[in-house]
This record gives sequence, C-alpha cells and structure tokens, in this order.
Amino acid sequence: MRSAAKQGGGGRGGGATESNSRHIQTLHRRLLEALKLGHRCYDDKEAKWQCTDIEIQRHVLRSIASFLTCISGDNLKHPLVKDSVADMLGALVWILQQRSEAVLGLAGNVVVKLIRVMPNSILQSYLLELVHPLSSLLSSLQLEVSISCATALGMIFSNLIVKREKRVWEMLVEAEIVSHLTNNLREFSCGTMPIEYFQEMASLLSIILHQWPASRYSVWNDVELMEALQLMLVNSDFPVKATILKLYSGIALCAHGSKKLLEEEEALLQLIVLCMGRSYPPSSRIEAFRLARYLATNEQGCSKMMNISGEPLVEAIIAGLSGRTLHLQKLSHDQMSLLVEACRLALIIRWPGKHHKYFWKQGIDKVLLDLLLENNHNGPSQHFSSLDEQISRAQDILNANFLIVLRPYVWEILGWLATYCSEDCNLRMHGHENCINILITCACLSFANSIRQAPRVCQADAVDTSCGESALRAVFLMIYSSCKYIASKTKVILSEILRPTGKEYLKQLLLILNITSSRDSFVLADTVQGAIKMVALTCYSALPQYQSLIVKRGAIKILMAFIRQYLSNNEHTGRLSLTPHLHNFSERRCCWVHEDWEGDNILSFYCLRSLAELLHSASVANALDTFDGEVDSTKSQFVKMLQEICTGTSAPGLKWYAAFVLSYFGYYGFPSKLGNRVGKVLGENQYADIQFILTGGQSVDAHGVIIAIQCPSLFPPEKLPPNEKAYDISSASNDLRNQGEDLHKGICLSSHVDKQSLAKLLEFVYLGYLQANEEIARRLKLLAKHCSLQPLVTMLGRRRPKWGKPFPSYDLSLALTPTGHSFSYGLLLDF
Repeated sequence: MRSAAKQGGGGRGGGATESNSRHIQTLHRRLLEALKLGHRCYDDKEAKWQCTDIEIQRHVLRSIASFLTCISGDNLKHPLVKDSVADMLGALVWILQQRSEAVLGLAGNVVVKLIRVMPNSILQSYLLELVHPLSSLLSSLQLEVSISCATALGMIFSNLIVKREKRVWEMLVEAEIVSHLTNNLREFSCGTMPIEYFQEMASLLSIILHQWPASRYSVWNDVELMEALQLMLVNSDFPVKATILKLYSGIALCAHGSKKLLEEEEALLQLIVLCMGRSYPPSSRIEAFRLARYLATNEQGCSKMMNISGEPLVEAIIAGLSGRTLHLQKLSHDQMSLLVEACRLALIIRWPGKHHKYFWKQGIDKVLLDLLLENNHNGPSQHFSSLDEQISRAQDILNANFLIVLRPYVWEILGWLATYCSEDCNLRMHGHENCINILITCACLSFANSIRQAPRVCQADAVDTSCGESALRAVFLMIYSSCKYIASKTKVILSEILRPTGKEYLKQLLLILNITSSRDSFVLADTVQGAIKMVALTCYSALPQYQSLIVKRGAIKILMAFIRQYLSNNEHTGRLSLTPHLHNFSERRCCWVHEDWEGDNILSFYCLRSLAELLHSASVANALDTFDGEVDSTKSQFVKMLQEICTGTSAPGLKWYAAFVLSYFGYYGFPSKLGNRVGKVLGENQYADIQFILTGGQSVDAHGVIIAIQCPSLFPPEKLPPNEKAYDISSASNDLRNQGEDLHKGICLSSHVDKQSLAKLLEFVYLGYLQANEEIARRLKLLAKHCSLQPLVTMLGRRRPKWGKPFPSYDLSLALTPTGHSFSYGLLLDF
C-alpha cells in the first residue's frame, strides 16, 4: 500500500507529504553546497566549520534560514532535520565568534529562528556551544544584534535541563553577563534606544534571576538600576510594566531583594495594585499577583504591605478571584493562570493581621463558594430547612468537580479564615452565615471522603490525596477555631456526616496506628497518608461522642509512641512537602527563613495536638489516669522528651503543645536551657540582695536582677510606674536604681500570698517553669494573674495556645541595662 501511495500520490495528503520531502531534500542539498564553500578544521579530532569570507558567511546564513523555513510540525522528524543540526550550529558559532558587523544581524536572527524551530530534544546537546558567543555580543553597538542575542539566550536558558545549569552559570560568570545586562538597562534609561531593546534585556535578566539565585545580589544592590526601573515602571505602557514586574519577581525571590523592593513602599505597591486591575491585560495582572506573593512570603513582608496598601490589595485579590465569566464552562489558559495566582496570593491570610477584616468585608466567603459552584449565578444563599438538605446541596456542589484544581486553595483559605476569626465574631449579623455553613459542609464532606479513601489509596491518586489533606486541614483548623460559631458548627456538621460509618472508620484507623506503633522501628510509609491519619484522629478527638472510644483503644499510648519515634528519627517533614499542589517548586527562593508555626516536624505536631486534645477534654475525666496506667514505666522519659522539645530549636507550635501536654504531668511553664542554668541559684543566699517578707514573719531571699527582669510586679507598686507590665520594665529603670537600697531591707507581701505559692512563683521566675499539683496550681493562678505573668496564666488554666503566638523566651538581656545595674551584678557572671 505504501508503494502504491507513492506511485499514485496516495490522495492529496500523500502528494503533499512527498512534495514536502522533496522540498526539504532540495533545500538541504543547497545548505550542504553552501557549507562546502567553507572548510573544516580538525581540532582534537573534532571537525569545525570555518570561513572568513563575508559573502560566503552571508550565503550560508541565508541557506540555513531557507532550510529552517521549510521545517514545520509535519516534518520535524525527517532524518535530514536532525542530521543537519550539528553542521548548522557549527557554522553559526564560527560566524558569531568572528563578529563581522556585516553579517552579525542576520546571524543573530538565524540563531533565534533555529531555536524556535528545532525541538529542544534535538538542540539540547548543542546549546552550550552558543552561550559564550551570544553572551559576548549582548553589548554590541548594533542594537539588532544585541536584541537577537538576548532573545536567543533567553530561549536557551528557558529550555535548559537541570544537569547543565551549573556549567552554564559558570559560563555566565566568566562572561560577566549579569553585569553587561545591568549596564545595558542603565544605558537604556538615559538613551534613545527602542523599547524592544529594554524588553529583551530585562526579560533575559529576569530569566537568569529566576534560575540562578547567585545572580540576585548584584541586581538588587545596584541603586542606579533600581531607581531607573522604578521610574520606567511608572511611565511605561502595559508590556513594559509586565516585563519590569517579572524582573522584580526575580529579585523578590531573594529575601534581601524583597526587603529592598519594599523600601519603595507606597509607590511600588500602588503600581502593583493598579496592574492587578481588570483594565490591564492578563500578562500584567499575573506578574503583579506573583510579585505581590513573593513580597508577602513572610509575616513581616505581609504586615508591611498591609500597613501601606492593605485594603486596595485585598480588593484586587477579591477581583482576581471573582474574574471568571458566569456562563463560561471552560476557562482560557490566561484566565486559569490568573485565578491560580490570585488564589496563591490570597494565602497571605495565613498570617494574622488587619487584612482578615478586609477579606471579610469584601465577601471572601461568597467568593470562595463561587469557586466551588459550576454556575455562580445561583449560589446557595438561602437558609436550608434542615441539616440533611444542606449536606445534600453541598454534595451536589462537590460532585460537579468544577474548577477542581482550585479546590485545595479554597480549603486552605477557609481554614486560615477560621484560625484567625475572633472568638465573638457574629457571622450571622454580618450576613456570612449561609455561605460559611455551606463551605463548612463541603469541607466536612471532603474530610469524610478523604478518610474513607485513605486505606485503599494508590500512587496514581497522589494528587487527590494531597488535595484531601487540605480539606482535612481546613476542618482541623475550623474545629479548633477561636470563633465559637465556626467551631461549634463544624463539630455539629462533621458529627452528622460521620454518624453512619464514622465509628467503624475510627476503629480501623486506631487499629492501623496501633499495629504500626507496636513495631520495634516504624514510620508511616506515606507521609501524606500519615498526616491524613493524624489530622483525622485529632479531629475525632474534638468530638465528645468518640473520645471515650479513642482513649479505650489506647490512642494515648499510640500517640506517645509516634511522638518518640518521629523525634528520635529527627524527622524533617514540613507542611510544604504535603501540599505540592499549592507550591511551584521551580521557584528557587533564597535567604528566606522558614517560618511555619508548626515547623518542619508536622507529624509530631499533629500527634502532640491530638494528645493535648484528649488530655484537655473535660468529658474524659480519667484521661490522665489512663495515661499513667499505660505508660507508668516510661512517664519520666516522656516528660524529659517534652522538655527537650521546649529547650531545643523546634518551631513555636511544637514547643507550645509540648508545654501544654507537660501541664498534665504537673509541669507548668516554658523550659529553656538558660532557665535551667539560672534555676540552680534558686534558694541560694549568695548574691541574694532582696527579701520578700510574708505576713507571718517568714521571709524568702531572692536575686533582684532576676526578679526585676522576669517579674517586676513583685516589687512594691510605688516603686514602679502605673500599669507596669511584666517583661517590659525599661521605664522603671530610674526608680528601681534609686530605690535599690530600700529593696535590700525587704519587701512586704500581701496576706493573700502564702509561702508555698511564693516559692512556686519564684520557681517559675528562675527556671521558666514550675512543678505543682492541681491544688497548688489553682491557688497560684490568681497570684500569677496579679503579677501579669500571662503566659503562666495560660498554662495554669490549660488554655489552648493561640495559633501563631511566639513561644515565650527566657531573656535576661535587660539585665545589662541600668535596671540590672541597680542590683548585684556578680550573679550574672556565673552564667
């Protein structure tokens, strides 16, 4: 049949194919004839094309261009195409290296055409040969040449495989390409060059900044360049603005570069918000969202942005999230990219601050619901007659699978909204009730679906699994939200959804965890699955109807075993590794400090969180007795391990919950290495320079410098300014220094203070924590409150730590101020 097709043409398609093949052969023959006019020089057994004749060079370039013109998708696999690459590149490299002005412009254009036409798989092994000659021409006086070279290099770097990046960077450093590009951009700002020149140079520099972190310092530290870019950003049109924003994004990938950009403050942020607007093309909007996200990578950057331009920025985010066309079933690539970037930027909601108020004000709940609805014309704003009807409607929404790629972002944003929502927030009064109810229901349904699928999940379901983790996380954050409405609603809805099969799944979950923890050496093989199991158990622990079953099935012992194992293995699994769908790992950030409150041992955090809830639950009054009965022989080891978490370098969240669990063992406070050292002088008279006198005439000696720093409220009120707060005594320095001699004579305490309570309070002041039984803890709570020791009050009252709150540190640095000098300084020399 094939031969017949050839003979008869095989129809119009066959004839066209044969004609194309003949055309390629003709142009290829002409190319070979042109190349033969030059000669080959053998160097290290490698043949290299050479020719110094300008006319022959021009003829070769035109022959190459003609041959490339005939190549398209239909004939890219033609044998002659692949066979010609080495010859064409050899000629192009020689011509570029000769730097003959008469042909450089044509040569640059042909190189660009070659890279555009040829598949990356064919070119990849030859691209390194072009980097050096192209780099050396970036500062050519012929603008056409420098522009085409910048374009070609940008295409090469964008298609570079990872294993060649190191070698290319070495070549760029040798050629000083970053310096050439910054010089070119500075020259453009004070010259009359075409705008295309600026765009290609800035675009190439942006690619380099995104790909090689080592390139960033010399750019953001160039004051003249940064000023020129800022001026151009203000006065340029849409395409140039997008180019500069992309360049800024490359700078902002570096923490120091981001800080430098934020020094521009209001002017830059106003332009970013402006470029996010709907009147701008998608390219500008996408780059503006991306840059804003980089600038808000940490809490400090986010806070600064909110202080400067908070409400307009949130309005722009809401507009970006609300930008899809109502009747459109399928979004364009640009629309989807814009939605994803808007969702990613909306994750600034993971930081506390006044922007939460702006998000609620702009109707973030309605916007999130619209992202779940296939037809956002008729969102479920009505009040449902029953919970069953509400659950049914939510299930219909999820079953539509609309914009499924955005669903993890919806859960993430919802969870963080709940985390920082105030305790007394009245969602009903502000019209958020119906949307929040259906969002909670959708999240709880996704929670249930994820835990049902967990035992039979396979590798192919990895994306669905990580998306399910976001839904579980949202439910976890809502259940433990400080907002009473959200927390109570979530518990009611989740309980109803779990009612048919929830207990059976819990038994299965505990059985799997028990079997796993019984092994001599164990881990949960799949980290995402491990997180799902631990988050599920933590959520179950908040539902009263399951708490007794959880304790009876040995959950406390299981959780302790997992905590010990994860910590002994020095596990480093942060939340980032559980949510690859939320992050672009090609974004090579540098100089940023990891700031997640729960830290890089997320599974230990979830275990501690679940354990804390079981111990905290009032409905399981015998939880601690069960705890003692199961682990009596290892109790002291577990306490030691929790104290080591507090004194080590773990994240604040892990430390807080270690301290929280310690309170159920009778240890209240915040262990630290310095506190353990300072605590050794508790009760010693050496260097003791103040005396507390109780009503019955008993006295207790103490060291004034420690009391002044750690608990200044123990000093007489008349010696301190009104409303003096603990840990902040700088304003009292002069008074304390003047009254130093009086304090040596003794301080009379109230009749409400007994010696045992004072001793325990001083134990906390010196060590940072204290050990006491339940009765003493109750008495001490009032004294700690009067002494303004709020962190201790939190622990004595066993109140859950507030998300994002820094872990209290043991800091004696104020002892080096005049306040400390008014007391005996010799004590500090021993530390």
